[in-house]
Amino acid sequence: MNEVATAFAKPGRKTLIAYVTAGYPSIEATLEVVPVLARNGCDMIEMGIPFSDPLADGATIQNASHEALQAGVTPAKCIELAGALSGRVGVPLAFMSYYNPMLRYGLERFTADCAAAGVGGLIVPDLLPDEGAELEHAARSKGIDCIYLLAPTSTDERIRLVARRSSGFIYLVSVAGVTGARNTLPEGLEAFVDRVRSVARLPLCVGFGVSTAAQAGQVARFADGVIVGSSIVKLMESESSPAVVGRFVSGLRQALDRAAEWC
Repeated sequence: MNEVATAFAKPGRKTLIAYVTAGYPSIEATLEVVPVLARNGCDMIEMGIPFSDPLADGATIQNASHEALQAGVTPAKCIELAGALSGRVGVPLAFMSYYNPMLRYGLERFTADCAAAGVGGLIVPDLLPDEGAELEHAARSKGIDCIYLLAPTSTDERIRLVARRSSGFIYLVSVAGVTGARNTLPEGLEAFVDRVRSVARLPLCVGFGVSTAAQAGQVARFADGVIVGSSIVKLMESESSPAVVGRFVSGLRQALDRAAEWC
């Protein structure tokens, strides 16, 4: 069983994935908060590699990425950070990265270094599955999953392609837009999940805009997992203590557990 699969291995449990921007607000803060996320119920941690043009991210994560870059956080430092965390947290780690930093690093070297650091999955929002064969080969030969994204606007053909090419899980974007906390979930989200489930065998996790425990619980009633990012980054931005972040994540976990009972 690979690292990502372990996040979905507990029968009846809804998977909670937390996103943090690596190195934001500091390397030390990331080292401190990631174990807190795991202890409070996260089944996987998604670490964002800072990039100068994060086209899929809203203002909160864009700012975090910018600040981390200004502080000198590089892909190599992110890999070093993952290596320092992977043996401590007891849950899988995945990188969210845009394609350009990976390509500049060198796909073979990047995936080899990720594997050595204990990273089990790669989420690349600007890489289409039609163009992902080189990364897939490099990653999967080292036991790393390539996780593709689908949006509500995805065609049936695109859904079938992602269902064939993705591994680990499929990342479902709740809206055709960027990341960021939202007051309400979009209409038609459950129907979108059902449409993908009709052709996909992998777990389906919903992200982009899930920002409260109530929303997370609602999504968990029809999805296999929930991804929460901007709300966590926002708490870290306000210099909240790790305990505050831990309480927020614990509330998400409780909401997902209640949803699992309802299912």
